[in-house]
Amino acid sequence: MRNCYHGYLERNEAAVAFAQAPSADYDAPPPKFSAPELPGAARATMAAHTVRQLLLAWGLDAHNAGTAAWNPLGEFIEPGSRVTLKPNWVLHKNEANLGLDCLFTHTSVIEAVLEYVALARPSSIVIGDAPIQKCSLDLLLEEAGVNAMVERFRSRGIPLDIRDFRRTIMMGDRLGSARSEETRGLEHYVLFDLGGESLLEPIASDYQKFRVTMYNPHLLQRTHAIGRHQYLIAREVIETDTVINLPKLKCHCKAGVTGALKNLIGINGNKEFLPHHRKGGEGSGGDCYEGRSMMKDFAESLADWANTQPTGAVQATLDRLSDICVRVATRVEHADHNLEGAWYGNDTIWRTCLDLQRLLHYGKADATLAPDRQRQVITITDAIIGGDREGPLAPAPVRSGFLTGGANTAAVEWVNTLLMGLDPQRIPLTAHAFDVFSYPLTGFAPEEIQVRRIEGVGPVSEAAGLGAVRFHPSRGWIGHCELDASPAHSFSE
Repeated sequence: MRNCYHGYLERNEAAVAFAQAPSADYDAPPPKFSAPELPGAARATMAAHTVRQLLLAWGLDAHNAGTAAWNPLGEFIEPGSRVTLKPNWVLHKNEANLGLDCLFTHTSVIEAVLEYVALARPSSIVIGDAPIQKCSLDLLLEEAGVNAMVERFRSRGIPLDIRDFRRTIMMGDRLGSARSEETRGLEHYVLFDLGGESLLEPIASDYQKFRVTMYNPHLLQRTHAIGRHQYLIAREVIETDTVINLPKLKCHCKAGVTGALKNLIGINGNKEFLPHHRKGGEGSGGDCYEGRSMMKDFAESLADWANTQPTGAVQATLDRLSDICVRVATRVEHADHNLEGAWYGNDTIWRTCLDLQRLLHYGKADATLAPDRQRQVITITDAIIGGDREGPLAPAPVRSGFLTGGANTAAVEWVNTLLMGLDPQRIPLTAHAFDVFSYPLTGFAPEEIQVRRIEGVGPVSEAAGLGAVRFHPSRGWIGHCELDASPAHSFSE
């Protein structure tokens, strides 16, 4: 495999580009669109205009900017190399019925980025994700216009393929629905084991409590235990030269925020490799929910029982009984509805997310980790319309109206969080991304980040002022992550 990572210290990884869209609306007509570097077939959209502004603000290929020779992503993509794009295609419908624009990466943003990828003349381009098991990806691709976009590029001779990285696909919305297992062969993945280097290792004595909603807990115990922390990563992501991370910026009920860092959950083939929380309330040694609750404990046990059953009526019945117990807990014990680690005290999910980031940057096709980064990773965040409240599956639209970009996922997410009106020091995922550990994600402190705009370069301390709209956190995070709330704790200290 070609190693096209040119040496990240040679570029300013602490720089994050920011571009404001003229209108926080994908369907709005863009300003007069002049892009001499792009072919005439390129579509003039609000996203195309804003992506171009972002790349100009980033300062890429600056000496050719404004000319037909401008090739901004050529700084990250060598001719003849392989490129993988990772959007957020989490689910085909918004569970809050508040529209799709705030749910997954908008196709117009993907298309605008692809135009600049094509300019760099890679040998292959793959767009892939592992949505949750109940997502109908076929429906999503059709309704979001992805299939039509792919045909437009293929008609121009540009090599482009769509991949579903999942190995388990469920045909309905709830447990008990029919499922297809092992839909992709294991030869399409690389099985890594971080062992004692995993960020989950400090809590591995609780490995029997590791859980991910709607999956068999016994399978998690096979992949994660003391000294064993396995991940099953799509080979398209590892055997590539450049990964372009294309998240949708949203509040997240478990992680606080999902964007540059959390988006990599979708490079793993089976969710039973991904601990999301630990069974039990905070008062009983878990991190599933705050405090204690006898009814919730019983609901969790029923959920475990359901998840270990074969697909069918028994599984569906147990799942519904678990839901009933949670509703009883809310009435009798005045508990909340959370039974999946959806609160600020979740101390598990950030570890899984940062493990995946380390594998993406340092992982090799032989399932080992190299001392140096193995591929270029850049992030372009879609926040023309973001999502807040009960993301990732039931977000409300936020007309935030911006894109961000950068060559360091942690730096991009730090700025994203500030732009949302949230405090990255109070969200474990963003704060711990700057920790010192083996296979690090950063070599600088958050205060060294610079924000690049068309108007000039400014310190990260000014980033929060660029966000036109504040995002409302998920229920379990209210009062614990906002910039203007008195911090109860700071994970970066």
